[in-house]
Amino acid sequence: MFSPLNTILGWLSNDLAIDLGTANTVVYMKGKGIVLREPSVVAVRTDARVNRVLAVGKEAKMMVGRTPGNIVAIRPIKDGVIADFEVTEAMLRYFINKVHNRRTFVHPRIIISVPSGITQVEKRAVKESAESAGARAIYLIEEPMAAAIGAGLPITEPTANMIVDIGGGTTEVAVISLAGIVYAKSVRVAGDKMDEAILQYIKRKHNMAIGERSAEQIKITIGDVMPEEPYATMDIKGRDLISGVPKTLTINSAEIRTAIDEQVDAIVDAVKMALELTPPELSADIVDQGIMLTGGGALLRNLDKRLNLETGLPIIIGDDPLSSVVLGCGKALDNIDILKEVMIRW
Repeated sequence: MFSPLNTILGWLSNDLAIDLGTANTVVYMKGKGIVLREPSVVAVRTDARVNRVLAVGKEAKMMVGRTPGNIVAIRPIKDGVIADFEVTEAMLRYFINKVHNRRTFVHPRIIISVPSGITQVEKRAVKESAESAGARAIYLIEEPMAAAIGAGLPITEPTANMIVDIGGGTTEVAVISLAGIVYAKSVRVAGDKMDEAILQYIKRKHNMAIGERSAEQIKITIGDVMPEEPYATMDIKGRDLISGVPKTLTINSAEIRTAIDEQVDAIVDAVKMALELTPPELSADIVDQGIMLTGGGALLRNLDKRLNLETGLPIIIGDDPLSSVVLGCGKALDNIDILKEVMIRW
């Protein structure tokens, strides 16, 4: 039905696609491409009667581990789903206003990616957060489907496309054919669990405490699934747990491999399980097409080699693995026919 109000709102707002990730939120604006990529972190002052948002995104991430007692840096998305409803709403509203140049009378249509194993309650939380943040219509799309579209896989054809999307909170493994998900598994082991494992390893092995941001930096700089000599090294700073004094330590990529072994094994096992449970006709396609890796975890050195050794299949890393999910959401937003086929029904 024609509505003058909807037409006016359409003129005033550009539709958005949002990859609401555990580690980062990426926003795609129709007609403009990716317009924002910021950490999914909100800094909140807690001493007032009402919690007050101090900073969102990059500014808030700089505060992680550095705040006084009355300021808390919160990551409202945990394991790919909303853990703190109010903070997520504040974060979404901030990002929507930021990409629309602070105009407040903005009500875009929004498509949001969600993990494949999401429950009805979790779906409702995403929908209500986006509505409260000012969206006039919300569509949900499963992350592996969005990643496959963003990576340029032929999802509408009757051939199997296998995708492994390794994010901050979840690893999504899926087999897609005829614009539908034949098999999907969401494993809550990904980048964040690796950061935590590195942090605990250094605490246990070297009696040294480091922060989350340092652990992430170590993973990005020298993280390697199959390191070879001479091993890459890195100097890290932290607090000696015995003397309590700050100190510097040199670690190498072989140690980091030991630290993240368990998480890498969990991802490999999830891929093997997907291959076991894929119908035989589609398995033949995967032998020819290979497995597509997307998400930040796809950038972990030699993960593709390890998966190739374990499965014997070709492993392809997406052209822009960090943006595959949001680009897929954006393509679905630009092409409403694709969106109708792949969006999650309420």
